[in-house]
Amino acid sequence: MKLIKIIVFICIYIISGFTTSCKNDADIIVNQIFDSIPSVNKLNPIINEISGIADSKINNGFLWAHADRGNPPVLYLVNYNGNISKTIFLKGVTNRDWEEMALFENHIYIAETGDNSHVYSSYKFYKFPEPNATTDTVYNIETINFTYPDGSHDSEAFIIDPDSKHIYIITKRDNPAKIYRLDYPYSGSNVVSLTGTLPYSAVVGAAISLDGKEIIIKTYTNLFYYKRNSNEAPSEVLKKSYIQLPYKIEPQGEAVCFSNNGTGFFTLSEKGFSNEVNLYFYKRK
Repeated sequence: MKLIKIIVFICIYIISGFTTSCKNDADIIVNQIFDSIPSVNKLNPIINEISGIADSKINNGFLWAHADRGNPPVLYLVNYNGNISKTIFLKGVTNRDWEEMALFENHIYIAETGDNSHVYSSYKFYKFPEPNATTDTVYNIETINFTYPDGSHDSEAFIIDPDSKHIYIITKRDNPAKIYRLDYPYSGSNVVSLTGTLPYSAVVGAAISLDGKEIIIKTYTNLFYYKRNSNEAPSEVLKKSYIQLPYKIEPQGEAVCFSNNGTGFFTLSEKGFSNEVNLYFYKRK
């Protein structure tokens, strides 16, 4: 399994580099926003296959993290120094293939959207109030089911529009990546709609800032930064020119999130073929 993951990583690395090189140079703006060299803290203890992170609102100085498929249905509370201080169990749900998370308003959303082999017909989000650091188990979890209008897709990235509350889901293996919208208010069963594409593929993470003015889209090899105007739909934002941010390539790095205080953004990787996992923070200039 690890050998397969390494091969997949290398293939996606090559594909991602090719698709981004096809972007018109006029649309690529040099980064002048965040430091090029991140601060580094080792994740302790190492958790294999971290695929989503979010900056906590009620636990200052901590991130939430989760692992992907086959791992227990738990949340990890990770301080900014990389130390895991708490593991919280999610009751009544399974981790088929968790790939992304977001903290929107006062709720955590976990995306059950991974589908490497395109074998599933439906997908879901788990939604629940953000727990505090003394919580051991989360019980009241809402399930938001959805299907695509055109068959199965593998997705590892989503963002929530702070204005409309629509969820925008970005696919990984389509070339170019597709953007689907899950409309608010969500029902128990939803059909998402195709709203656009990106000029690249192999998307493995996404984040929107707390004020809704900045978006980062992540591949294994690149971070693409977009500025958002008030009331502008994310699908329209992602048609605009992007800024290519500095990025220290990680072993199968899939997770990205902004800090809530606006001072920068974090990335965190799966263990991949490395013997360590680092939490990186890119400070705003």
